[in-house]
Amino acid sequence: MADNDKTAHIDRFGRHGVWGGFNQFSADTAREIERLGYGALWLGGSPTDLRTVREVLAATDKLTVATGIVNIWNTDPAAIAAEFLELDRDFPGRFYLGIGAGHPEATAEYTSPFGAVGRYLDVLDDGGVPVNRRVLAALGPRMLTLSAERALGAHPYLTGPAHTAQARATVGDGVLLAPEHKVVLGTDPVAARAVGRPPVDQPYLHLRNYTSNLKRLGYTDADLADGGSDSLIDALVAHGDAAAVRAQVDQHVAAGADHVAIQVLGSSDVTADLAAIIGAAD
Repeated sequence: MADNDKTAHIDRFGRHGVWGGFNQFSADTAREIERLGYGALWLGGSPTDLRTVREVLAATDKLTVATGIVNIWNTDPAAIAAEFLELDRDFPGRFYLGIGAGHPEATAEYTSPFGAVGRYLDVLDDGGVPVNRRVLAALGPRMLTLSAERALGAHPYLTGPAHTAQARATVGDGVLLAPEHKVVLGTDPVAARAVGRPPVDQPYLHLRNYTSNLKRLGYTDADLADGGSDSLIDALVAHGDAAAVRAQVDQHVAAGADHVAIQVLGSSDVTADLAAIIGAAD
């Protein structure tokens, strides 16, 4: 695959992927996710190195693996570039480096994320990381535009289809748009919200970049208070039976996403839930 062929790189992700914490997936779980037909596994959090990525790649045969995300404030871009090249040598074409600026509330060194991400990308350029093998955490227009210009595309987190439609209009065609979406399998909406609300509220409804984005989408201070209104939680956490969850997730695709990274919440058997969702009718 040519490094300048964006379409071929985007196709590697497939329509659906799985999102979870960096240390959430055992080798057996990663293999099962691949067997179920998911195109990509997103390893979330802010790791200081890529050792877990290597473990997942080694456990699977063709699954695309991406970080969601490596934080620019706690990693050395030259070291990350070197690790990327080692992974690409050992597992050619399978790893995509997702980077982002994290949150001002969590980082004492936080400055303008746009400029800081640009400088990080400069070092990745110098280190030999191809533009089309990296993805940017992006919510607002400036970072979305940067993701189109200096990466394969964007990995928005904690968004709904309305944001996806706006993001597609910003980045244009031929740019990866891969939002994350949380899901709870369960037909009792009250019980599902009880599972979905805490991981939305803490920490995200207390982080300025996420609350600002939600307000741009029309949500109010009242929606963000007390753990989030029912309408906000319902937009950010799909719930219902497998078919209903699949239908809500795929609203991102209808709005312009190439790929949706599914994060299962509150499950005693994540792979069983993932099997039900991927098996639900289109």
